Amino acid sequence: MSGSSAPPIRAIFFDAGNTLLRMNYPVIAAELAARGVRVTPEHVQRAEWRARVRLDETLLSRRAPGSSTETTTTAGRYLQLMLEELGVADEAIVRGLTEWRRAYNPPVGLWNLRDPDAPAALSLVRGAGLRAAVISNSNGSVHSILEALGLAAHLDFVLDSFLVGVEKPDPRIFRLALERAGVEPAQAVYVGDLYSVDVLGARAVGMGAVLLDPGGCWGARDCPAAPDLIAAVRMVVDGGWA
Repeated sequence: MSGSSAPPIRAIFFDAGNTLLRMNYPVIAAELAARGVRVTPEHVQRAEWRARVRLDETLLSRRAPGSSTETTTTAGRYLQLMLEELGVADEAIVRGLTEWRRAYNPPVGLWNLRDPDAPAALSLVRGAGLRAAVISNSNGSVHSILEALGLAAHLDFVLDSFLVGVEKPDPRIFRLALERAGVEPAQAVYVGDLYSVDVLGARAVGMGAVLLDPGGCWGARDCPAAPDLIAAVRMVVDGGWA
């Protein structure tokens, strides 16, 4: 799709969690410290990078039509994998962190920080004359989070799976975004952090996709990968993503 015969890219769609939004690693590290587990936010971050790859393998192997990535079971498994990557095996601590996560900062949860590169990345999209939007599996709160963090103003629109009634990787949510943006699939690229949900979902409708891999944890994949948001956007803008 990067050759001279390919239509020009007109839109970049982004995931929210682990893409424009960052998980609150410091608050997780503080909660673990309160339970006697001494880790830094950087340790938590690296553990989360590895955990998302392991979670994706589970999602890919268990994927069934209509299954959801927004269940408490999936969220619990995600946290468990993070704790495993941190070397936390004490069942009482795992149970305690699970209960704490469920009660923490509803309805937003742990993805309540802006990725440091998000404003610059969105400015790059705008500067290139492209449309920018979010397609997120969320619980109805993602637009308010993006707005509170000053990111919504840089977006043409936000599609929240809870509000539109369908979630990634279902092709319908990607088609909704294409229709709203007024672009063809070959004119759009999706940037996200999960291969089975984001890359495969976007490809199912003929869109391109860039996988975020900040920790270099994904290994060889049949899609372009970028270490951060700015690199991902530059890939697309410069035509070197495909």
